Amino acid sequence: MKKKVKGSHVIFSFVFLILGFIVSFAYQLAEEKKEKPEITDSQFKKDLALRNELIKQEETNNKLQHELKNVQYQLLDFEKEMSSETKTFSDLAEDAENYRMYLGKVPVKGEGVVITLEDGDYNPKDENVNHYLVHEHHVFQVVNELYISGAAAVSINGQRLTHRSYILCNGPVIEIDGYQHPAPFVISAIGDSEVLVGAINIHGGVKDILVNENIKFTVEKKEEIAMEPSIGN
Repeated sequence: MKKKVKGSHVIFSFVFLILGFIVSFAYQLAEEKKEKPEITDSQFKKDLALRNELIKQEETNNKLQHELKNVQYQLLDFEKEMSSETKTFSDLAEDAENYRMYLGKVPVKGEGVVITLEDGDYNPKDENVNHYLVHEHHVFQVVNELYISGAAAVSINGQRLTHRSYILCNGPVIEIDGYQHPAPFVISAIGDSEVLVGAINIHGGVKDILVNENIKFTVEKKEEIAMEPSIGN
């Protein structure tokens, strides 16, 4: 037998349903308020001050970065200037060393050539001994040709020549800056050996001239020639 649902029961069920919905909605609003608490005026001012301070620090950092970049550019320019000055000083030091070398004030070594001048063989048909002896002008001719061909340093019988050196004939010997040397005369020159030998052996050059004057003439390349400073330095 079916029971009849009374009208009051339906009303109560509807009321309870509405109340449950209201309670659930109120609970949800309460939870949202807990998750997002309201900011007080003091907290807002504090956050605003921190934000302003952060902005100020960022502006300061940007300014410092700009200054740092300018300093880096200045440092780069200074390094370039110092590099240029260093190269200038290096070039000056190299020039000074070259001048000392040309003046014969420092020992030097390098590739070059060695030329030997010897008296010619005695000819009984020629009574004039000067026709087969090495004279100072023969030595001069060789030395001048070597300097013209780029020799950086020259010595005769081990004695280094300088820009003030002189060579005199004194009987059977030659005198170089007051020091006497007998034949044979060994003339050493530091420089490009290929160029020096080419200049000496050129057709009609100094070698041909001296050979035609009965002088024994030999030339050889050397991988390394060492010379001490000139006497008195």
